[in-house]
Amino acid sequence: MQTSITYVEKAIAKLQSLHPGPGGAVAVIQNGKVIGRQSWGYADLEQRIPMTCETKFPICSITKQMICMVLFSIRQTQLSESSSYANIEKQLSERLKVILRDEIRDSKLTVQHLCNNQSGIRDYWALTVLFGAHPETRFLSPDAAKVLDRIRSLHFPPGDQFSYANTNFYILARLLEDVTKRSIGELLSEKVFVPAGMTTAALCEDNSQLPGPCVGYEGNEESGFFKAQLTHQWSGDAGVVASLDDMIAYEQHLQRLWHDPRSTYRRMAEPQFFRNDRLARYGNGLFHTNVAGLPVLGHGGSVRGFRLARLHVPAEELSIVVLFNHEADAESAAEDMLKDLKSLTERKLAYVDPSAEWSGNYLDEEASLVAQIKVRDAKIIMTYAGFPESLTLADSTHAISRSTFAEIDDDILFVTCMDHNRAFAARQITSDYFCGVGEVVGAYYCAELDSTFRCSGHGGALYGSFDGILGRGPAYLMKNLGEDIWVVSTRRGLDAPAPGDWTVWFSRDEQGHIDKVTVGCWLARNLDFTRVHQTATREHLICDIND
Repeated sequence: MQTSITYVEKAIAKLQSLHPGPGGAVAVIQNGKVIGRQSWGYADLEQRIPMTCETKFPICSITKQMICMVLFSIRQTQLSESSSYANIEKQLSERLKVILRDEIRDSKLTVQHLCNNQSGIRDYWALTVLFGAHPETRFLSPDAAKVLDRIRSLHFPPGDQFSYANTNFYILARLLEDVTKRSIGELLSEKVFVPAGMTTAALCEDNSQLPGPCVGYEGNEESGFFKAQLTHQWSGDAGVVASLDDMIAYEQHLQRLWHDPRSTYRRMAEPQFFRNDRLARYGNGLFHTNVAGLPVLGHGGSVRGFRLARLHVPAEELSIVVLFNHEADAESAAEDMLKDLKSLTERKLAYVDPSAEWSGNYLDEEASLVAQIKVRDAKIIMTYAGFPESLTLADSTHAISRSTFAEIDDDILFVTCMDHNRAFAARQITSDYFCGVGEVVGAYYCAELDSTFRCSGHGGALYGSFDGILGRGPAYLMKNLGEDIWVVSTRRGLDAPAPGDWTVWFSRDEQGHIDKVTVGCWLARNLDFTRVHQTATREHLICDIND
């Protein structure tokens, strides 16, 4: 491996040039020693405050593995006869049943399902769109409790699939607080920060009150950078703030723990499985990935204005940390740096001309989600799970990525999502007819969420908006893909990345009239809204469910 200081510095310089932005910090740790540590740019462009290795960032979803580390540490502590945490599993399970709604209490959902993102619970940050939130809506802890109270169904049985849900770790943190009678901040300090030597790390639940001077920036080189206005509280799914030096101490701590097979970290990293005994690629706040043939443990983090990533290669005793106060892809930056340091190259398939059948929009009827397929530079670009994914052609009708396999056969798209333990066949949406704007204008009500979806517009323009417990949301552009299927585009939200395109699939009654719509994105699927009669009264509409 290329580990000379000069080579590492060159790799860091390459990272900086490929991911330009206001500022950042990066570290490389091998065998417990720091072989690269550098910050650059500005923590605050307007005030010209330099970024340093002591500047604190919100590390966002990297918090999740630390919550699991608290859980595993408590599990180890209960083995002591004098422990106050005796029967911790029973206490957590009983408390989980109290937190869950009656409708899903008997779903056999376990604490481990939460840790592995296999619960089937929809993501509460995605749901805030349907509750009427704006990107800068103030979202407080009591609001999270209101959202939980409206989660009355699952979008798959627990253990069947993987679906990333911040809700899982928010619930897990509340369980730990309830059972231990201590705050999650105290538990993180005792079980993670102090043992790791993370001297300035802390839990900051309100990201409108992040410790200075670091500012997060939305935008890019083309549009310019502007300060992200963060307004919400989170606790468990995110919330930890830490400097690069704190993260270096964390990685050194994890490298030490890896040598002890009984340690919390080694136990967290043990293989996890789905209910059908297939190996899961996510467990206990850790993604298990493969970079150019090298097994890697890691996790990313994001909120508007920040992107973070950490990865650990146990076989090489190597860790990389990347922190950006802008929205460049920190996870790709960390992986690319690993490839540079290890002189790794991805195996490239021979050039193949794609079948003309690929391009189009396809409906996965089971999940009520659209897969949009484009062909670009002999690659298949599939937008399905909230982001465009690039698949390389193996032959003209088969394509593959690290996590997805796809096949096109006439007008049927077959997809296997390996990370998610899910396979489906999606039919191509025809353009023989398009649902007219006038047919769908009106209001639709979801009883489960207590949310109203409003469609407005005329001619060829249609807009969608949501009203709910968080207010009256903004109007979003809607686009018809053919038939009665539309998408609502949400590019900014309370959390980041935003849900992206929501599939909006209208249904008709026996007379051919639109009477229902199913709304969903990958993080929150299959939510039914029923058309309602409406009478205007000042600011609001009085809605009666149309039987």
